[in-house]
Amino acid sequence: MTDRVSKPAFAARPATPDAWVRTQDVAPPRGAADTFSARLTIDVTPELRGRIKIAAFRRGETVADMVRALLLREFPDTEGTAS
Repeated sequence: MTDRVSKPAFAARPATPDAWVRTQDVAPPRGAADTFSARLTIDVTPELRGRIKIAAFRRGETVADMVRALLLREFPDTEGTAS
């Protein structure tokens, strides 16, 4: 009889949202740029989500890239500038 090889278990979510946010950062998924180290989650209506996905498709880019560009445009790096 052959020995069974145990498969690694899926990672479980932390019990509370605070524990989830405070967990150690893990390596980004394969193919992700090294500069992106945090995930941002927002709630949008299904209709808005659809409009965003269509706009990204028409522009030939991913939703993530389009939203990153929007955030960079709206919240530019102001480090080193006098206010």
